[in-house]
Amino acid sequence: MPSMYSTIYVDDIREIKEENPFESMMSRFDRAAQLLDLDPDLYAVLRVPNRELKVYIPTRMDSGRIQVFEGFRVQHNFARGPAKGGIRYAPDVNLDEVRALAAWMTWKCAVVNVPFGGAKGGIICDPQQMSVGELERMTRRYAAELLDFIGPEKDVPAPDMNTNEQTMAWIMDTYSMHARHTVTAVVTGKPIDLGGSSGRREATGRGILFVINEAIKRFKMTPAETRVVVQGSGNVGGIGARLLHEAGYTVVAISDIHGGIYNPAGINIPEALDYLRTTRSFEGYEGVDFVNNQELLELECDVLVPAATENQINSQNADKIKCKVLAEGANGPTTAAADEVLHKKGIFVIPDILANAGGVTVSYFEWVQDRMGYFWREDVVNERLQDKMVASFNDLCRYADAHSVDTRTAAYMLAIDRVAYDTRMRGIYA
Repeated sequence: MPSMYSTIYVDDIREIKEENPFESMMSRFDRAAQLLDLDPDLYAVLRVPNRELKVYIPTRMDSGRIQVFEGFRVQHNFARGPAKGGIRYAPDVNLDEVRALAAWMTWKCAVVNVPFGGAKGGIICDPQQMSVGELERMTRRYAAELLDFIGPEKDVPAPDMNTNEQTMAWIMDTYSMHARHTVTAVVTGKPIDLGGSSGRREATGRGILFVINEAIKRFKMTPAETRVVVQGSGNVGGIGARLLHEAGYTVVAISDIHGGIYNPAGINIPEALDYLRTTRSFEGYEGVDFVNNQELLELECDVLVPAATENQINSQNADKIKCKVLAEGANGPTTAAADEVLHKKGIFVIPDILANAGGVTVSYFEWVQDRMGYFWREDVVNERLQDKMVASFNDLCRYADAHSVDTRTAAYMLAIDRVAYDTRMRGIYA
């Protein structure tokens, strides 16, 4: 083992703090770097972020008092273009999580070959306990703190957990007020009337559909005979489940944060999601069995789509997973410690840095449309997304076959190879 690879390798996977997403990401990065025989100097550059920002955000609350929130923005890499990544609001946001997600964005953009690097942001807060006015004031102050570091050519934020089109509109307006002209390309995931792209909201779920379509061909299966379990019912899981249902797949289970519903004969997904939207829970939905989120992951199915949050499949339950294809809709739903177990079970993994890359791909399309001031029809967006996702899936499979590695390792190798090439060609300014 080359001594310059200083972090943990797959042979020492049990030493990793499994719940730490940054350490999981780094163990996979190190494994891929080793197999690529990555130059030690490039390794030293690529394993660390370019910039980490920590800001304190004084916000006037509705009570009139000032509360100071803590926020982050990590910009991992600029070798292939501006940094790109979402902003999440949650009580448990932390720097390790944001750092890992920023690196994942670098590899994700490289896997689907769009000209962005990776970034991620977050604010430690409980948005469910905040009014719209408080959220707006906090968001605008956060954007103001980042003014020197974001922009169409620097870093382009997007929505993530507990942020949405409105959040992006506030950031765009704050940036534009300081620029003294409207700058739509500073963020993506905006309302369509403010420079957003048709098809952006459905893009991550639609991308999952496209790669699942390709994956089941490897098992000589058709959608009609494919049973799918989806963990999550939000912008990724809910839209993904609906699109899979419309494409003829049999979705046998779906969940929200409180638990899931299961029917081996299939669930009417549009009806179930309407029920959830009305009642805010699946409780009381008829004709199904109720399962918790852990039980849902362990149901027998052909395709499992964990589309909720990190670390759902881990060393404690990986041996109980009973799918043929694992399509990772969330970021980091599988820990590094679970990878080897899934590989030994023969489960075909579509790793998160490909499976959920539909969102960043259409974000790229939105950025392109904003910069040219000309917008595409939704069918054009969807067609271009399908072309990009299918091509990237095939690139990944060819890379895995050529290097005799599993698809997760192949995804990291392919991404690192592309970023390393650009870094090498540009050289290190010193």
